Amino acid sequence: MGIMSAHQPSHSGDYSASQFFHVQSELISLSSQPSLPSVPSLTSQTQQQQLYLPSTTTTHHCVTTFKGHTSYVSSLALAGNFLFSGSSDKEIRLWEQNLNSELDHENISNNVVAVGKGAVKSMVVLGDKLFSAHQDHKIRVWKINDQDPHHQKCTRLATLPTLGDRAIKLLTPNNHVQIRRHKKCTWVHHVDTVSVLALSEDNSLLYSVSWDRSLKIWRTTDFKCLESVGNAHDDAINALALSHDGYIYTGSADKTIKVWRKAPEDKKHSQVATLEKHNSGINALALSTDGSVLYSGASDRSIVVWEKDYSGNMVVVGALRGHSKSILCLAVVSDVVFSGSADNTIRIWRGIHKSYSCLAILEGHTGPVKCLTAATDCYNPSNTSTSYLVYSGSLDCDIKVWQIFIPLL
Repeated sequence: MGIMSAHQPSHSGDYSASQFFHVQSELISLSSQPSLPSVPSLTSQTQQQQLYLPSTTTTHHCVTTFKGHTSYVSSLALAGNFLFSGSSDKEIRLWEQNLNSELDHENISNNVVAVGKGAVKSMVVLGDKLFSAHQDHKIRVWKINDQDPHHQKCTRLATLPTLGDRAIKLLTPNNHVQIRRHKKCTWVHHVDTVSVLALSEDNSLLYSVSWDRSLKIWRTTDFKCLESVGNAHDDAINALALSHDGYIYTGSADKTIKVWRKAPEDKKHSQVATLEKHNSGINALALSTDGSVLYSGASDRSIVVWEKDYSGNMVVVGALRGHSKSILCLAVVSDVVFSGSADNTIRIWRGIHKSYSCLAILEGHTGPVKCLTAATDCYNPSNTSTSYLVYSGSLDCDIKVWQIFIPLL
């Protein structure tokens, strides 16, 4: 039986339209499609044997498991020594990142710091503020009061779009857009699940994408919506990545990645390219540190690697294969790529001269790995390897913390 479109109207009396879209979009991202025969693999057993000798293999172990969520973990965000986690039951929890502390990670029931009004799809931290994206079409801004997992609550500062923003736009008919046959709203509103948030390099702007197919840009100082790109895609937008040189990448259930940029003389962002190679919906995007390599993960079980050519255009180099089901999330730290999949595993990749190796496979979750975040572990310096901490959230409701030691090149 085929999976229906994320935006196909509901004929069931049991679900609201938004709930129906939510369920269908989750099913689409979890469903696995055939891999990409037209894209060459960048990995092979021969390459792995040539690049990494047995004496310099990657080692890894699960340091701890954070338990407490009663619904699946849908988003993670690091903030200093703390980890925020959001779940499909609207809760945001706070965990202490100090793995050597005596904090009981197994049974924490009082670390819920905020509760929204829809599943938490994405989070970013800016100073003492936490921005969260929700299934109820809203973005919420929270004040981080006192980062202590034992007794801490976040205070809600604003809900975007703000009341003032809505009121000003409401007075001018030109600010109204048609969202359904007999319904209009102002362009500052998302009208479906807000799927991903990202901050500009200077932290002055917040970018949001939604299943309503729009890209919006907000000012982080006063939370005003500055711009909205409507109908940016033909279907729900599931992924977003920002480059330090001003390029914006959006990935959609319509199987495409679109590239956006605002030239210095322009007031609005415009589309500068469409990247088409996946044969199924795109669930995740991640950029290398310098922005020259883009990684895209999709339900076709492949991670496509794109590199900028001499003209500055992203071109396909090849694909990373190994996962047996959909790619749901990606993270990049330094020259290492982490991928989470509906096959319940996390894979670790590193490339040398366009030849990639899968350094390790992390197994332990009993459900699809929905979200990832990673960072260099500065507490374990070594002359022979680099230590990374990887945090993974799953549909099994657990968050696992992994320590990875990767040999230096």
